[in-house]
Amino acid sequence: MSKTRILYVEDEPFLGRIVKESLESRDFEVHMATDGNDVIDLFKKINPAVCVLDIMLPNKDGYTLAQNIRQINPAIPIIFVTAKTQTNDLVKGFEAGGNDYLRKPFSMEELIVRINNLLRWPKKESVSLPEITKLGKYEFLTNRYELKNGENIRKLSHREAMLLQVLSENINKVVTRKDVLLRVWGDDSFFNSRNLDVYVTKLRDYLKEDSGVEIITIKGVGYHFAVDCT
Repeated sequence: MSKTRILYVEDEPFLGRIVKESLESRDFEVHMATDGNDVIDLFKKINPAVCVLDIMLPNKDGYTLAQNIRQINPAIPIIFVTAKTQTNDLVKGFEAGGNDYLRKPFSMEELIVRINNLLRWPKKESVSLPEITKLGKYEFLTNRYELKNGENIRKLSHREAMLLQVLSENINKVVTRKDVLLRVWGDDSFFNSRNLDVYVTKLRDYLKEDSGVEIITIKGVGYHFAVDCT
């Protein structure tokens, strides 16, 4: 049986060695990088099942790396490990594409539990959308994370694009709140549920120029993405 392959990025050699050896003793295959510039090439080479990223790194930080990785593989689980403790740092990590966030110092048991939880998450197959999805007067450029209205182009964050992707797969249908949370954040925790409310509000604002495009909240169920296709 093949081992679960982990990309581990940590610039502190002592901590990195301990974590790497501990994970390997639990039957994981660990590939470690210490410099942000080396990460994407290593990612492409090893095709890991999960990424564990420090944030403060030489040359390229963990937030940027997560965004780069998401461009290659939108579905791969990403865990941030960092000494940063401010709420805005945590939010920035999720905004960059992280699925989980572990503050230093951490126990190996907690890291392993979080890795295993991510690997067990249900991965619903995405509906294949065209590169350009028409949403009323808007065009959603799925591969470029852009929402276009005539000459106006809005760059979307990873989370915004993922949420709009899920809604666009369910035009004029109801999608449950739980399904949205699992697809976009990977779990339906209270914290992520509050994040979802924020992102739905953002998308509503982005789409407000067309009254024929509406994200309708179905209380206790989820959302109906109403798009006038006439």
